[in-house]
Amino acid sequence: MPDDATSDTVSGDAAESALAFLGEMSPDLRGAAILGPGGSVLAASGDLRRWNEDSAALFEIADRAGEEPVEQIHIGTEQGEVFALRHAGLAAVAVTERFALASLFFFDLRSLLRDLAAGGDGGGE
Repeated sequence: MPDDATSDTVSGDAAESALAFLGEMSPDLRGAAILGPGGSVLAASGDLRRWNEDSAALFEIADRAGEEPVEQIHIGTEQGEVFALRHAGLAAVAVTERFALASLFFFDLRSLLRDLAAGGDGGGE
């Protein structure tokens, strides 16, 4: 079950810093986005509009599969992996190379979102 608690406002600078930190921690990362309450993109690699539309569609489809909104999504394909996680009114979506360790990647995403929700820069400092 997702954590629906809303976080304080997260700055674009903090979200950008969090994405940079995620890139340093995850050499398999191809691209990622951090979304604020309501699904607005706070920071992303590449086209913000595409991340906004595609992330919204991803969560919408996954939410239709059950009674409750999903907390995390993992999709593995021949070309790569997609990870999505919601926490404290924030969300992170990331695309990686194949065979990224799902448990480790979700741990990193959850830590990043927890830190942002607590007013940090996503780096846990």
